[in-house]
Amino acid sequence: MRGFLVSSIGVTCAAALALPLTPPAVATTARPVPATEAATAARPAPLAGTPDTTMAGRRAAEPYAPGSTQSLPLELLTRNRAVPTAPDAHEQGVTRRPVRHFSLLGVVWDDPEAELHGRVQVRTRAADTGTWSGWQDVETHNADHAADRGTPESTSGRVRGATAPLWVGDSDGVELRVRSQPEKAEAASAHHGTGIRNLAAAPPLPYGLRLELVDPGDDAPPHGASADGPRTADLAETSAAAGASAAAEASAAAEASLVNADLAPLDATEIPALNSAETEQEFLALNAGELTEQQQARPYVGPRPRIVTRRGWGANEGLRERGFRYTKKVKAAFVHHTASGNNYRCSQVPSLIHSIYRYHVKSMGWRDIGYNFVIDKCGKIYEGRAGGVARPVLGAHTLGFNNNSMGIAVLGSYGAKKPSSAAVKAIARLTAWKLGLYGMNPRGKTYLKSAGSNLHRKGKKVRLNVISGHRDGFRTSCPGRKLYGKLGSARSNAARYQGR
Repeated sequence: MRGFLVSSIGVTCAAALALPLTPPAVATTARPVPATEAATAARPAPLAGTPDTTMAGRRAAEPYAPGSTQSLPLELLTRNRAVPTAPDAHEQGVTRRPVRHFSLLGVVWDDPEAELHGRVQVRTRAADTGTWSGWQDVETHNADHAADRGTPESTSGRVRGATAPLWVGDSDGVELRVRSQPEKAEAASAHHGTGIRNLAAAPPLPYGLRLELVDPGDDAPPHGASADGPRTADLAETSAAAGASAAAEASAAAEASLVNADLAPLDATEIPALNSAETEQEFLALNAGELTEQQQARPYVGPRPRIVTRRGWGANEGLRERGFRYTKKVKAAFVHHTASGNNYRCSQVPSLIHSIYRYHVKSMGWRDIGYNFVIDKCGKIYEGRAGGVARPVLGAHTLGFNNNSMGIAVLGSYGAKKPSSAAVKAIARLTAWKLGLYGMNPRGKTYLKSAGSNLHRKGKKVRLNVISGHRDGFRTSCPGRKLYGKLGSARSNAARYQGR
């Protein structure tokens, strides 16, 4: 299928990320902290559980850098009851403190293969009111969203274990606790034969736990500016280096736009919707001479939905690795939820995607955002991983089944909350179009070869729905019980959009 099926392009690996283990209120993956700011941020934080309403406390961590990540190492929080003077390695966290502005958070650790068997809870302070939230749970299931084992992305040496991200809105204070829970470890080990029964026997928390606080920034930085935010004058880049950085960033942006040139003008902020007749005409024109008579007579391609491009949501192309990686075709779509909470407005979605993108790349060490597409609760569809919305871009969304599939993430948490009808309709419209490009029936079944997951052994050919939930490929709660229950409706409507 000329125009859609493209062989893999060579890629230049990005340099390994450095995560400085500096004092909690100062550490950041974004930039060195000026001495004046470090002195301010190092002021004693309020004791855990003590209200802090003073302006000095609320602003202690400013100035902040738009588009940056603060990284705070976790500390031991409690003492072992049996030995009162000994710290308990099963509870770590960050005591209540002021920090620079952020809107999304997550916890990462050094070994991507290690699992966090426990409960992660956080409370944050709203930057505009100074009000502290109640304790919120952070989903710990995120190991099942990843590049397949043995791939260049998973073996880069930069990848880390991580929780799901949590969107909290503009905040300037944080408190975190992570507690080992043996009952979770026991349940998770039931199919591994470890037989964990009590706290003493529970595995310790993963090594190198850090709290990542992400400020999304409003837009991609201007050409020549650092992707990680402004630097102090004594560390400013030389003119020559700034010029080289600007050229590289402009080249990456052009590269991300060019792969959609068959569908929209260069630098377009959205790929426009087409009706059924227009979509069929485009499909036949782009694949002239490569279709069977049956495909030419009835393509079964759903009308193309409107898709916001990476430029449209303001992706900073300087963050991701250059080049793209492709799989052979798209035989299945895996539906996910981001587990990042539902407390966002649709006007905030670009910032939310900025944050998830930065969390995936800077905090977790992936080459780009993991999902191929993102859908918000208002039903708007966004381009995810770069490489072309019509092409078979290799993602990092469903461990074991990233080949010959695509990942669609609905922003929010849908274990207890129903997804909006607009979001479910968007899933149907997107899959009707994208799966139709590859001749797939949304109501049908297909086989994918497992690259290894906790549900399917490596090498096994697994029969799956063409539109599947993440839990069909990996033992996980994703995409949440309520969203998973809507996939039957999405399949039927997608097939209808295809004219089946």
